[in-house]
Formats: sequence, C-alpha cells, structure tokens
Amino acid sequence: MNPMTDSRNNTTGNAGSNRAGDDSTLGGRMRRYVKAGRAVSGLAARVAGERYLGLKIDRDKHAKQLRDALGGLKGPLMKVAQLLSTIPEALPREYAQELAQLQADAPPMGWPFVRRRMATEMGPDWQSRFANFEKEAAAAASLGQVHRATHHDGRLLACKLQYPDMASTVEADLRQLRLIFGIYGRYDSAIDTSNIHAEVSARLREELDYEREARHMALYRQMLADEPGVHVPDVVDELSSRRLITMTWLEGRRLVDFTEAPQEDRNKLAYNLFRAWYVPFYYYGAIHGDPHLGNYAARDDHTLNLLDFGCIRIFPPSFVKAVIDLYFALRDGDRDLEISAYETWGFTDLSEETREVLNIWARFVYRPLMEDKEMAIQGEEGVQYGAETAAKVHEELKRVGGVAPPREFVLMDRAAIGLGGVFMRLGANINWHRMFHDLIGDFDVDALARRQATALADARVPEAVG
Repeated sequence: MNPMTDSRNNTTGNAGSNRAGDDSTLGGRMRRYVKAGRAVSGLAARVAGERYLGLKIDRDKHAKQLRDALGGLKGPLMKVAQLLSTIPEALPREYAQELAQLQADAPPMGWPFVRRRMATEMGPDWQSRFANFEKEAAAAASLGQVHRATHHDGRLLACKLQYPDMASTVEADLRQLRLIFGIYGRYDSAIDTSNIHAEVSARLREELDYEREARHMALYRQMLADEPGVHVPDVVDELSSRRLITMTWLEGRRLVDFTEAPQEDRNKLAYNLFRAWYVPFYYYGAIHGDPHLGNYAARDDHTLNLLDFGCIRIFPPSFVKAVIDLYFALRDGDRDLEISAYETWGFTDLSEETREVLNIWARFVYRPLMEDKEMAIQGEEGVQYGAETAAKVHEELKRVGGVAPPREFVLMDRAAIGLGGVFMRLGANINWHRMFHDLIGDFDVDALARRQATALADARVPEAVG
C-alpha cells in the first residue's frame, strides 16, 4: 500500500495520458474553467430562482451536474470537497455529497508528462538516481500522483509528484469556491462561510509545498516515536524537492479491507488510529487535518501506517486547553468554563441562545467521551442521530441569526467529524471515555507549550499558521 494511496482511486499510467496532457495545457485549463464558471453561474441562477421566485429546483440533479462540470478541474476542488462534505451545513447536503465524489475523478499524468515533470524537479539525469522507477502511477493523491520506485540501496520508495501548474489551479478553484459560498450565503444565513474559505485557502496553499510536508512528516515521526501501533514513513531528502516528495514505502492494506474483520481486529485498528490522531493533539497541539480512509493503511498485526502530511495544523496550547475545558464544562454544567472555552476558540459576543445552539453540536461531538463504557462512536441511536442533530443545529442557527465559525475551529471540527466517520466505517466498539482520559489525565498547558516548541524547532515547522 503506497503512503499516498486513496482507496477510492484506481489509476493506470497510460489510460489518462492524452486527457492529462490536454488538461495541463493553458487551453485545456481555460476550457475547464469556462465550463466550471458556467456551472457555478447556473447554480446561482437556480438558487436565486428558488430563493426569490419560489421556483423549486431538483437539487440532486443539479448537484450532479455541478460535480460533472467541476470534476475536470483535478486536485484542489477534490480536497475542498472532502473538507466541505464533513463541515455540517457548509453547503447544502446534496451539493456536499456530490462534490465529495470528485476525489475519484482525477486522471493520471501519462508517462511522457511524468518524465518532463521529474526532469524539472531533479534534472535531466533523474532516472539514474533510482535503481528503478515504475512508469505507471501506483496511486493518485489530490494534488499529485504517486510512483513506486527503488533506491540504489534497495529501499522501496514512494515518489509523490505534483501535477503541473497546481498553484494557479488552486487559486482558480478557490475563486470558484468563493462564488459558491457567496451564492449559498445569500440563500442560507445559518453559517457565515468567510472564515471557512480563509482556512481552506491557507491549508491548500500550504499543501502545494512538499518541502513543508517533509517537515510535517519529521514532526509526526517525533511526536509518535513512542507509539508502537503507529508508523510514519521516512523522507528521502536527496530525492525530494518543493514539488516532489520521496519517502519510504510502507506496506499495508486499505482500512476498508478490514470492515468485515473480527470485532477485536477492528477495535485494535481504531485504538491505534485514536492514538495516531490524539497523541499529537493533546501532547503537542497538532492535528492531521485530512482523516479519510485513504490516508491510513493497516498492517497484518493491526498497527497503522499514517500517510499524507500535507494538511497539518498547529494550534496554540490555549486552544487545546479549551477543547478539554469544554468537555468538563458540558459534563459538570459549568457555564463560566463553557463561555471561556468558546471565547478561547474565537467565538466572541455569543448570545445565550447562540451558545445553547452550539452546545447541541458540542454535546453530540463529545458524547462518546462522556460515558465510561464500550460503545460505537455514533452511540446507540446510530448514524441517523447525527444527521438529525446537524439538521437541528442548522435550523436553530438560522433562527438565532447565524454564526461565523472561527478559523481555528473549522479544521478541528472537520477533522474530528471525519475521524468519527472512519471509526464508523470500521464499526469499532471501544471505551472512548477511558482512551480520552488516559491522554488528558495529567494535562498541563505549560508542559504542552514546552513540548510543542521543542518539537516544532527540531522539525523546522513554523510555530503559527494563518
């Protein structure tokens, strides 16, 4: 299993070569953006008709048309779609569901294109620096594709090569996203999406920098060094650049291959995934912000390979403390601590009504941690309870005038919900309460600050992101 494998994406090196080549030309990109612009304009017209003229539209049909139009944009919007599909009510449900499928639509670069891109990154003699480099892509990531290779010292490697001209593609896609958000904002006032757009934009621009991702990988190797159930690949610096990252190949199987495994095996995977995600957060203030099935692989001993380090966010220690504070505030009915936690996150001037609406969502998210017993992550009510909760929060937010999620809250909420989705797919049944308390039992915000500063300095990762 390649360290960048997306389990929803199968690629073959030659199948998409003509399309990839055409899509990467200026003319090809312009044609795609014209098509996308028409799709977004069509969305605007339909939503305006529904909102102001009382016309009813077939959202399911139009959402599919929008996905078809945007699918050729490749890469950035797929990453955006993944994020939006897990932020409750960032977009209408029909659109979020369709956009989430874009990840499977990325065409691979053909071999002639790969050769040119590799020469750009490593020089004309690049092939001599590998004992072997496979022509066909082993997997597609959102902003690039992965080729399996062999080092001259015998190590198996994964080479993630960025698609051409992705910086301009990202900017164009973010402009399209701003239009979509603007249209939806005029239609529905429950969520102010301005901070969501700013956060998505910052994280996507960071993901273009593979040198930064290499530093993230080094950070995670350090933070998880004492976790026997989690494995992080090594970066091969001499075979990497700003648009190419070469790492050691980690063998493993897709998590979806374990959804029918014995309960004990699925619980072990869930335990290791919980530690892989929350040890960095509660000990170092860092999160892996892209928790979908394709970013993990399982070994036969049910330990976990943690993959893809482009979307990493570093939080101030005070933010992490507020996450813990809100848990105790909800558990103990401590109103002052609750208000303090929300304010630390960046929710300011909350009315009593708005705070109570936010508590509906917070109680849902924290609920698995509240009960000291083995249980499924979604509780006894099942998945439908989450959908009903999201719908209730949405309607209540509209009633009280809406809310603007702070930037730091956006990715934290998205990642927590996305991780819960992985636990649901695994059907894990474990004591989340005890695992949580094992992590926070001796929490000290000053100790976290010291650990964070040391780890970030050692890995040469900036202390603040914005």
